[in-house]
Amino acid sequence: MGTVRGARVVVTGAGGGIGAALARRFAAEGARVVVNDLDAAKAASVAGEIGATPVPGDASGIVPAAREALGGTIDIFCANAGVGHDGGPEADDKLWQQSWDVNVMAHVRAARELLPEWLERGSGRFVATVSAAGMLTMIGSAPYAVSKHAALAFAEWLSATYRHRGIGVHAVCPQGVRTDMLTETGTAGELVLAQTAIEPEEVADAVLAGIEEERFLILPHPEVARHYAARAGDTDRWLGGINKLQRKLEKLEAASGTPSGTSSGNSAAASG
Repeated sequence: MGTVRGARVVVTGAGGGIGAALARRFAAEGARVVVNDLDAAKAASVAGEIGATPVPGDASGIVPAAREALGGTIDIFCANAGVGHDGGPEADDKLWQQSWDVNVMAHVRAARELLPEWLERGSGRFVATVSAAGMLTMIGSAPYAVSKHAALAFAEWLSATYRHRGIGVHAVCPQGVRTDMLTETGTAGELVLAQTAIEPEEVADAVLAGIEEERFLILPHPEVARHYAARAGDTDRWLGGINKLQRKLEKLEAASGTPSGTSSGNSAAASG
């Protein structure tokens, strides 16, 4: 793929899951890749496997070190690191803040570092792993759904503001993906996501195709577009359908002895 071959690429949260699949695929297409993850050992393992450079640490501040590792510039930045916490308003403020910091502000901080260089040279590409939850919602997990809506909004704003200046922006919005994060979603994930879950490699394939085709929304589950249209076209009916899923979730939780309507404390730190 001409857009990717020789490009200098950063993938955050690439110690496993979607991030690792993206790093492997970019490397296979001839890109120079930086593998970032909070877990230094995981970052080193994936990087060693594909001939990439590990740059461990918090995704919010990775741009300067990653730029140096790639010889002074970044062409494609994949803001893939994410976290998921269950619960609603009762979830602890620390969980809400972490969701906001990792799922939204890490994207903002990366863009703040990247844009001056990209705008000066007239090119650059920002790939945000958002999730279908950002287009729709996720029962049982208000911090995740709300922060992913914000991540989508920020990606939309970047595209609307800078596309005429050579900046490409993509929002990757899969439903269930067979990663540790899906496992940690428990009953809600099993009900909503597990049946149609795909492999991380399928997400990576969709991302590369979306980049080549210059598509903003990258939907590894094509049916998400239909759900998104239904949400906009008849919001009350759509909310009724989601509430039906919520009631089913509550029955399943009651049967298993899990308290309904409260945060059970489940969380997942995601490499996508």
